[in-house]
Amino acid sequence: MIKKDKKQNQRKIRSSKEKKLKVVKSTQAKIARKSKKLEPALKKIKPIRSARKRSEIKKEESATPVLSSTSAREVLASSELTEEKIVPQKIILKKEETLPVLERPTPPKVIPEVKELELNFPISVKDLAIKLQQKPSELIKNLINMGLMVNINQALEEQIVASLGQRLGFRIKRAPTEEETLLHIHYQPDPLELLKPRPPVVTLMGHVDHGKTSLLDAIRKTKIAESEYGGITQHIGAYHVCLPHGIITFLDTPGHEAFTAMRARGARITDIVVLVVAADDGVMPQTIEAIDHARAANVSIIVAINKIDKPQANIERVKKQLSELGLTPEDWGGKTITVAVSAKTQVGIDELLEMILLEAQMLELKANPYRLAKGVVIEAKLSPGKGPVCTLLVQNGTLHLNDNIVVGKYYGKIRAMFNDRSQSVTEAGPSFPAEVLGISGIPEAGEEFFVIEDEHKAKELAKLRQEKEKLAQIRSPKRINLEELYTQIKEGKLKELKLIIKADVHGSLEAIKEVLSKLSTPEIKLDIIHAGVGSINPSDAILAVASNALILGFNVTVDDLAKPIIAREGLDVRTYNVIYELSSDIKQALEGMLEPKLKKVFLGRAEIKRVFKLSRAGTVAGCFVNKGKITRNALVSLVRNGQIIFEGSLSSLKRFKDDVREVVEGFECGMTFSGFEDIREGDIIEAYQIEKIARKL
Repeated sequence: MIKKDKKQNQRKIRSSKEKKLKVVKSTQAKIARKSKKLEPALKKIKPIRSARKRSEIKKEESATPVLSSTSAREVLASSELTEEKIVPQKIILKKEETLPVLERPTPPKVIPEVKELELNFPISVKDLAIKLQQKPSELIKNLINMGLMVNINQALEEQIVASLGQRLGFRIKRAPTEEETLLHIHYQPDPLELLKPRPPVVTLMGHVDHGKTSLLDAIRKTKIAESEYGGITQHIGAYHVCLPHGIITFLDTPGHEAFTAMRARGARITDIVVLVVAADDGVMPQTIEAIDHARAANVSIIVAINKIDKPQANIERVKKQLSELGLTPEDWGGKTITVAVSAKTQVGIDELLEMILLEAQMLELKANPYRLAKGVVIEAKLSPGKGPVCTLLVQNGTLHLNDNIVVGKYYGKIRAMFNDRSQSVTEAGPSFPAEVLGISGIPEAGEEFFVIEDEHKAKELAKLRQEKEKLAQIRSPKRINLEELYTQIKEGKLKELKLIIKADVHGSLEAIKEVLSKLSTPEIKLDIIHAGVGSINPSDAILAVASNALILGFNVTVDDLAKPIIAREGLDVRTYNVIYELSSDIKQALEGMLEPKLKKVFLGRAEIKRVFKLSRAGTVAGCFVNKGKITRNALVSLVRNGQIIFEGSLSSLKRFKDDVREVVEGFECGMTFSGFEDIREGDIIEAYQIEKIARKL
């Protein structure tokens, strides 16, 4: 019985399996029939190439289910999908078919980088082409377009090369010279934490025998004046004075007229000028010169009214004279410090020193004592036993024994160093004067000196400077003159003309100053830096060299001592006997300095009768000249219906097949225009030139 039951169960299982197999086969047959219907629609789907399209399709599929072959089979197998439910899937497939084509994003415009290039000038076209990595023919072509006819070996200046470099995408800079490279360390700004206060450098100036050296003697408590010939200072002395209130370096410049050049040098290297005026004599001619030199150097002025112990002393008269010169005392409501002193009785000296130190504190004078030294030569001489001896004033850094220095065109190694009291020292800090031995020659007073670590480089620099000086001697110096005033004096749009005026009497001098003051305009700065009575002397010549000024003389002559300086420096000195001639020359020079006006000058008029379009020449206008003449280099305006539609230049002007310079009235010609071809019959061509008209005051 048990065996029979097992057999029956097995038969039932087999029959159920067979039934299931039949059902599966029938479903597979249905799926095959349905998939055949869907195959044409699936074949119509275009392949998606872009990654962006694929991402969009994935998003779309996540929102709406899209029918695929596998999903179709599964749906049909579940017997839940009917024929009608397949239709929306077909619509979705059509939707995929018409996906929008996305445009590729345009890449951002890449701005070409401007390359920087350092060159030595002047430079030949051939060498420039190698530096710019361009063909020489391309550079010559660009230069011709700039209006310059050059060849491959021609030297070009910095301004031309800079403008050419801008066209080619280069920023051209002047390469530092060997001298600039060596001295670069001396011109670098010092860190603020290394700057230390330094003593002020004070120069005593004034008229001869007004007591400058006696006043300095009273300050130093030594008898300097007794050791000098006639009690008159014969050279510049640099003296370091230690006071209870602080340290001051004094420069004593001579007051005699023969040493005016030394006084001008003293004004350039000083921080404060003490103007010594005798209370009994008052303001004298050399006092005015000293004021002009101090103002030209842009230094502070303190007035010391000396010799107040004399019975003829009149302090109020001196203050009145100073106020007339623009130095109004503080007790009169001005800004000039005035101190009444007496070198003989030592009255007021402490107050003068306090004022000097107070002015120095206001100026905030600082230097870096931890760097290589640089400074100025105060004086130089040839000593029989020592050789060249130079007095140096250190302006920045510290000068040490055995330092290698370059002074002007000379090289030296400091073998010995002395202070102002002839005591041997091993170093000199900022604002300290020192007398040194070891220079190879005698430099000029006022020359700068620099300490260079490498001895070999210092010698090379001295040789370079000697070669430069030889070349400078061959070339004549270029100074300001009335003929080239317009091109030589330009400060942006502000022009400046500096004048030194000398006349025979005060009346003429005042009249000349009055006439010249009327010529001054807001566009032109007329600056009379010095005016005096008497002949043109070496002091005037040296001031003109330092300030780049013109010298005008009225009924005066030039001193014999001044003539060599004027010839050597190439100064422009004008002497007149009539005031009108003087003012007329200056007026004409100033008119040349004014910006000229531009005016259109009509040349001719032509009418376009015919327009020809040629393959090589482009669009050619066949014209008839109605009035005047048309020139090849003229500027033209093309007028259509009363309106100017083009202004420019002609690229060609022909009569028949020949190029011509001009076509006069009553003749026909052919024209082509630079960069313009939209011409029509009946257009009017007007030719003109630009004329510069000098403006009048």
